[in-house]
Amino acid sequence: MTQKTNKNFYYVDASDVTDYTVRMSVIRKKRESFGSRDIDVYDYIVSPAGLEGLMLSLYFLLIPYLTGALFLFVAIAHVRFEKFLQLDLASLFVIWAIGYEVIALFILVMIFFSYIKFLKNNRG
Repeated sequence: MTQKTNKNFYYVDASDVTDYTVRMSVIRKKRESFGSRDIDVYDYIVSPAGLEGLMLSLYFLLIPYLTGALFLFVAIAHVRFEKFLQLDLASLFVIWAIGYEVIALFILVMIFFSYIKFLKNNRG
């Protein structure tokens, strides 16, 4: 009774291990990973040619501040303008930081959903 070895499950000698590593590296190179995709920033940023630095600075300052003010209006003041006016809006940095965190959370959630979508599309 002879025993057949299946190279997928058993390693008989060192050559089997090297064969396995070569096969797996070829398989890994064929697959596209989520982190290796190219991302072009200009697909997401609207700016005239030559003014990218200025526009990025304005985006960096204004979008988190406006998001923070909107978050305070909706979550804290419960969409009542009278309560919103009672808030201390003079602390620009605090409102900016709140907006920055809201945007960061939104971006992380979008990355997570993009990763899930990537896994579904590459499954088969």
